[in-house]
Amino acid sequence: MFKPGSIQSHLSIREKILSLDLILFFSVLTLGIISFFAMYSTDAGEFAYHTKSHIIRFIVFFTLFIVISFFKTNFWYNWSILVYLGILILLILVKYFGLTSSGSQRWLNLYFLNLQPSELMKVGLILFLAKYYHRISSSDVNKIKFLIRPIIALIIPVILVITQPDLGTAFLIAISGAVVVWLAGVKMKFFAYLSVIFLAVAPIAISFLKPYQKSRILTFIDPSRDPLGAGYQITQSKIAIGSGGLFGKGFLNGSQSYLDYLPEKHTDFIFTLFSEEFGFFGSCLVLGLYILITWRMVAIGNMVRETFSKLFCYSFATAFFVYVAVNMGMVLGLIPIVGAPLPILSYGGSSMMAMMFGLGIVMGCKIHRDHPLG
Repeated sequence: MFKPGSIQSHLSIREKILSLDLILFFSVLTLGIISFFAMYSTDAGEFAYHTKSHIIRFIVFFTLFIVISFFKTNFWYNWSILVYLGILILLILVKYFGLTSSGSQRWLNLYFLNLQPSELMKVGLILFLAKYYHRISSSDVNKIKFLIRPIIALIIPVILVITQPDLGTAFLIAISGAVVVWLAGVKMKFFAYLSVIFLAVAPIAISFLKPYQKSRILTFIDPSRDPLGAGYQITQSKIAIGSGGLFGKGFLNGSQSYLDYLPEKHTDFIFTLFSEEFGFFGSCLVLGLYILITWRMVAIGNMVRETFSKLFCYSFATAFFVYVAVNMGMVLGLIPIVGAPLPILSYGGSSMMAMMFGLGIVMGCKIHRDHPLG
């Protein structure tokens, strides 16, 4: 089934453990521990469902992060296309057999987990495009015939996710793919052409949006237009963050959260809850951890030799930080609410699985950096 030597390595388990990037390892672990306390706070200081579930998921997926890092890079190189196609099939299955919640059909019931394939596509698309650009020469990158396949590979999952509907995740998937294309050396003029096309079709696309999606855009422009309706979330989020001040109100003392003024506090608005309780300095600590994780991924990209490994590390690092920036920008009212979870910190099994999957591949690139793809 697997190519000989695609998983096995000349390194022993002990050597692999010693080759782990400790800064990345402990940064992810620290962020996970912080997420335990944040989730405990969302459950009003009780060891309830969300806290228990989140802790179990982090332990399972953090272990997955380490296990994946032990796989040789050429395993992901050889199987990247099948990984992408597998996730694409899951997205198609969602359309016909998916679970519906809050008006969106995004999940597949796997009994032990409600899987959201669109989260995994954020990583699968990067894997696919990293292999694609590894196999073509730099002189061919900007030829039209070599741009067709990446565009198709990007557009298909984006359209499938939009129809769920989930504009936020579709946008993040598009960003993930665009980052790889840009880092591969595609000229900015092509991005400019696509931007013009996007602006031209935007009015038509808006006409197909759901009423609540149109409302979110209008609320972003003017949050005061419907303070008790569409503008309620962002208004309460700003109040909570502002009331935290420099040092916060203290652990388990966030009034906006405990009085249930803040909706979705365990998922998209987890950063708001944390900011209210730990203030500006606590928020800077979390942001610092995200910056540290991003920096280590870029540093690992600088260490490796293969184009595939470099592209994956740089692209996932950029995409990872964009996910963080989108969530924080959303809860601060800088961008419209798009339903984007904060990596690792937010509650959600599929999101955490996807992030640990990507981080594991990056760590594996570091461990096996001296082993050629073959």
